[in-house]
Amino acid sequence: MNENANLNSSTNRASELLTRLASIPFSRWHIKPRVIIGTATFFDGFDSLSLAYAMPVLIGLWHLSAGQIGMLIAAGYLGQAVGALIFGVIAERFGRVNSVKGSIFLMSVIGIACMFAGNYNILFTLRFLQGVGLGGEVPVAATYINELSAAHGRGKFFMLYEMIFPISLMLTAQIAAFIVPHYGWKWIFLIGGAAGLIILPLFFTLKESPRWLISKGRYDEAERVIKEMEASTDVRVPVSMDVNKPVVKAKWTELFSPFYRWRTLVVWGLWFSAYFISNGLNNWLPSLYKTVYKLPLSESLHAASLTNIVQVVIVLTCALLIDKIGRRRWATVAFLVAGCLLATLFLNGAGSAKSVMYLGSLSYGVIGSITVLLYLYTPEIYPTRMRALGTAFATTWLRLASAIGPMIIGIVLDAKGISYVFLGFAVICIIGSIIATRMVETTGKSLEEIAP
Repeated sequence: MNENANLNSSTNRASELLTRLASIPFSRWHIKPRVIIGTATFFDGFDSLSLAYAMPVLIGLWHLSAGQIGMLIAAGYLGQAVGALIFGVIAERFGRVNSVKGSIFLMSVIGIACMFAGNYNILFTLRFLQGVGLGGEVPVAATYINELSAAHGRGKFFMLYEMIFPISLMLTAQIAAFIVPHYGWKWIFLIGGAAGLIILPLFFTLKESPRWLISKGRYDEAERVIKEMEASTDVRVPVSMDVNKPVVKAKWTELFSPFYRWRTLVVWGLWFSAYFISNGLNNWLPSLYKTVYKLPLSESLHAASLTNIVQVVIVLTCALLIDKIGRRRWATVAFLVAGCLLATLFLNGAGSAKSVMYLGSLSYGVIGSITVLLYLYTPEIYPTRMRALGTAFATTWLRLASAIGPMIIGIVLDAKGISYVFLGFAVICIIGSIIATRMVETTGKSLEEIAP
């Protein structure tokens, strides 16, 4: 009897706290975590793209082949696959904020070490280690921001936060296009690493996710955070959801339970398809402009930076429309549009740098909106007890796709030429569009309603 009474009491307390949390609209309280977490996401993007803009210099400096270029790009993403799983587990066990702090410290310290790499093998190793930190930050940060979000307008709120990542890529491209030709490739690594260490103290001021605290039975701590949120606004929204459920301990095998199995497989396919294309394009374009189209270094870097400007515009459009159009419809159509653009590049033989600059940049921007959308969608389809772990497993497929993509591009480029690279991307787009039709629509629903 006592055990049942304790279980009922725990369930009631959790239900009461979740109901209060769900009734709080977006307010000034949400600004601080969004800005602080956003700074980490910004420098994650900066560190991720830094190698792409150092690569045109390293090719000549270290006499790298297309295969070596692909492997060096892949090293960081292989590390990110490992980091996503490691920090995903840490986030479930020790909290979202602690996990993010650890990942930022690792990626920043190793980022600074990259500037001292004297040869290919050392940089390969350091990029792998830095990738462990990079891979852990973004999925856990996305989980944290999602767990602080209300049901109504969550898509717009989250996508505007995620705008920081494509803005980071855009600014990285502009900064690198100036820094690398004038001061050398090492400075781009130093800037990203040092900035990460400078912002790290801000993360010690963040409150832990109340949803995670509730899932761990730490109700008093969760209530203190919820009270702070309630004090920031007098407005409340009606709550129409069943939160009167016992807290269940998660196991990773639940990702493949009958209820979640298809969600898991679908979202893995989406991550792989979208990032195979986006990171394949983003990491190779600076080198392609210089090696295939023979543009000068500065012109190559500026041409490549156009892709990230286009992405920011399209992602902003997605952020403003996503709660009206819906996650599934946007992803399905975006894959199809990008596939048509890439197929056009194949048909005209990718004959000029301008055609690649315009059609390639536009297709990258469209696919880029899907990559950002997935950081909103994936945490939505899993419950709190395994949200960080489910997102971490899913983003592992982005890392694998990002590692495999550049290697395949190097092989196809040597064997068939540049036009067949774009044909491969177009085929992946069609596959991604088919997978997207199987998404669960989550627009306008509370997290507890979507994932029991």
